[in-house]
Amino acid sequence: MLLKLLDNIGTFTLNLIKGFGDFTLFQFNILKLIFTPPYRIKELFNQIYFMGYGSLGVIFLTSFFTGLVEAVQLYNGFHKFGVEDFMGYTIFISIVKELGPVFASLMVISRGISAYAAELGSMKVTEQIDALEVMAVNSKQYLIVPRILATIISLPLLILFFDAVSNIGAYLISTYSLGVNGFAYLDHIRQFGEIRDIIEGVIKGAVFGYIISAIGTYIGYNTRGGAKGVGQSTTKAVVYSSVAVFVADYVLSAIFLVF
Repeated sequence: MLLKLLDNIGTFTLNLIKGFGDFTLFQFNILKLIFTPPYRIKELFNQIYFMGYGSLGVIFLTSFFTGLVEAVQLYNGFHKFGVEDFMGYTIFISIVKELGPVFASLMVISRGISAYAAELGSMKVTEQIDALEVMAVNSKQYLIVPRILATIISLPLLILFFDAVSNIGAYLISTYSLGVNGFAYLDHIRQFGEIRDIIEGVIKGAVFGYIISAIGTYIGYNTRGGAKGVGQSTTKAVVYSSVAVFVADYVLSAIFLVF
């Protein structure tokens, strides 16, 4: 029984290392293709429209109610100490540095990255990708490069939109419903908030955009097993991308703390 356990652990470890190696080599190939003509500009804009503009609705709803919930929850604690005026800066800093990048990324994963994995997976199992290769079209350059670039471009912009809407929502409910002084609320943001805080969130968005799109397209492109395999690939893309966002968020937060 012990030997079987060790065998399972060894097999899992080898598969994990092999998978990571294949993923790394795949990404090196994609990075080279980004700078290799022909450049699929039209497809890039189509994907930006899908990933960016198409995600505005879910980002708006998520960000607005995130601001409302955070304002209500923080008010309960701040009111006990009589420091409600500091809610503005606290909400601002938590949204632009953490909640905005992470929540916006999760929404993009649930809507966009899952679609990428499912679409590429369906093309793979129905041999449409093989057909592109037969017609001398580099399938990776045509299908994957525009999707990765579109996510890298769109996600930081969606994060800025998330930040604006959630902070507006928090301000409205704090001043008009909870009775917080609106002037003091905004004054503490102006006094303590920095452009650097917003920039950190935008940088996180660009990094998250690359990570989640790279994972989603890689899994979708390497789908096997027919319709069942497409479903499994979609699930893997969402789970792996979501976990990767939290890991990358910690690493980037630690780096920004030092520098």
